[in-house]
Amino acid sequence: MRDFNIPGRSAAMAANGMAATSHPMATLAALDVLRAGGNAADAAIAAVAMQCVVEPQSTGVGGDCFVLYSRGGGVPVALNGSGRAPYKATAEWYAARGIRDIEVQTPHAVTVPGAVDAWCVFNRAYGTRPLAELLEPAARAAEEGYVVTPRVAYDWQRNQAKLRDPVTAALFLPGGKPPAAGDRMRNPALAATLRRIGREGRAGFYEGPVRRDILNRLKSLGGLHEAEDFAAQHAEWVEPIHAPYRGCEVYECPPNGQGLAALMILRQLEGFALGDDSLTEADRLHLLAEATKSAYRVRDEAIADPAQTDVDVENYLSNGWAERARGLIRLDRVLPGNEWHGGTLHADTVYLCTVDRDGNACSFINSLFSSFGSGIVAPESGVLLQNRGSAFRTIPGHPNAIAPGKRPFHTIIPAMLVKDGQAVMPFGIMGGQYQAVGHAHFVHRMLDRGLDPQQAAEAPRIFAFRGKLQVERALPEVLVVDLARRGHDIDRRVVPIGGCQAIWIDRRRGVLMGGSDPRKDGLALGY
Repeated sequence: MRDFNIPGRSAAMAANGMAATSHPMATLAALDVLRAGGNAADAAIAAVAMQCVVEPQSTGVGGDCFVLYSRGGGVPVALNGSGRAPYKATAEWYAARGIRDIEVQTPHAVTVPGAVDAWCVFNRAYGTRPLAELLEPAARAAEEGYVVTPRVAYDWQRNQAKLRDPVTAALFLPGGKPPAAGDRMRNPALAATLRRIGREGRAGFYEGPVRRDILNRLKSLGGLHEAEDFAAQHAEWVEPIHAPYRGCEVYECPPNGQGLAALMILRQLEGFALGDDSLTEADRLHLLAEATKSAYRVRDEAIADPAQTDVDVENYLSNGWAERARGLIRLDRVLPGNEWHGGTLHADTVYLCTVDRDGNACSFINSLFSSFGSGIVAPESGVLLQNRGSAFRTIPGHPNAIAPGKRPFHTIIPAMLVKDGQAVMPFGIMGGQYQAVGHAHFVHRMLDRGLDPQQAAEAPRIFAFRGKLQVERALPEVLVVDLARRGHDIDRRVVPIGGCQAIWIDRRRGVLMGGSDPRKDGLALGY
C-alpha cells in the first residue's frame, strides 16, 4: 500500500472494465464504449481515434500502430500496423545525392501511414461495433473543438518552431502561436476524414480525396510517393515474441519493433537478485543501465524489417546470449556507451490499454514518431504525417537500410504480461528510444519490488543512451551521486522520460487495477 502522506495517486480499481490512456477524453471515450457493451477492441479504437485529435503532437491518422490482443484472457496475438517506404525509395538513390541521414522535416521521412489500415483490420477481426460509431466521438471533438490540456500545451509550445511551414501553421499555430492550456482547438478537416474512414473503411483513407490530398502535398515537396504505395499498404497479423521473467512471460511484437530489446534486457536482469534487499536502489538502476547497452547494440545494428532482413530472435533470447551479456556487467564500474547513428531522439507517442467484462485485453500503441511527426500537413484532409522514415539508414547493405516497400526499425512497442497461460497485464511505456528500457524497468518494479501499476508508473526513470545516463529530476540526489561514482556520465533531463499505462488483471478476485503516468494528462478509469 502506498504512503498516503506522500503526494501521488492511488491505482484505479474496478470490476467490470477499465481503460488507461494519456488523455482524459480518450479514457472517457473508451469507458463509454465499455459501459455500453462494447469490448476491449472497440474501446481501444475509440480511444486512439480521440487521441489523434486531442494529442496531435503525439499521434494521428497519419502515423503507425501496433497491437497485442488477448481474446478471453488467453495468450495474445499481434498486429503490425507499420507503414512502408515508397517503392521508388532505395538506399542508392539517397547515397547518390549525398543524403547520409533522412531528415525529419522532409517528405523522405514520411512512410505510408499504417494506422488506419490496422484499425480496420483490427475492427473486422475483433470488434463488435461499427467503425463509424467508434470514430464519431473523435470526429465530433475535431469539429466542435476540444480544450487543450497542460502536457499537450507544454509539448506544443516546445515544438512550435517545427510548425512554421505556412500550411502547417494555418492549422496548428492559430494567430501565429501555439495554444495555451485551456484554449480550444478545432480541426474540421480531420473530422471529415474520420467520418469518411468510418463510412468507407480503409478506402476512405488509402483511396479517393484523402489519398489525393496527401500525395499532392508530398509530391509538391519532392516526395517519391505514388498511389500504388498507398494501395499496397497493409497491416499484418504476426506471431508475438516472448521471454520469461519471475514466473511470467513477457509478450512483445516481433521485429521490426524494438520489443526484442526489452526482452533482451529482462533476460539479463533475471540473473540478478533484484528483489533482494542486499542490493541497493542504486545497484538496481546501475544494472538496468548496463543491461541496456548490450541489448541496444543489437537493437541498432540488427533489428529491421524481417520480411527483408533475417533477425535471429531465437539467438538473442537464448540463455547463452543472456549469460554472455550478463557476464560483462560489474557493479562498481560502467561498460562503454553505445554509438548511435542519429535519427530521432525526442519522440512523442500515445499508448493505451483496455480490459472488458469478458476478460479481453488490449495493448495498443499509435504514433507519429517525433513531436508533430514530419511537420507536414495535408491541408484538405487535416492529416499530419509521420516521420518514421527518419529511422531508416541510407547505407546500402545495412539491415535497416531504406528499400522499396520496406518497414523501418520501429520504436513503438505494446506489451502484455502472461502468467500460467493467461494475460494478467497489458502495459506500455511510450517515449521514443527509451521504450524498451521502460518496459524492462516497469516489469522489474512490479515483479521484483511489489509495486502496483500506478506506483511503478510514477517512479523516477533513468536511460543509458549515447554514452550518458539520463536521469529525471525526481531521482533522489543520493542515487545520482552513487551512479556518478561508478562512472556514469549524468545527464539531468528537463523533459520527463516517457509515459506509462497498465492494467493488472486479478482473475482470482475479479478485480482490475490500473495505472496512468502523471507525466501526461491522462488517467486510468473503470466501472
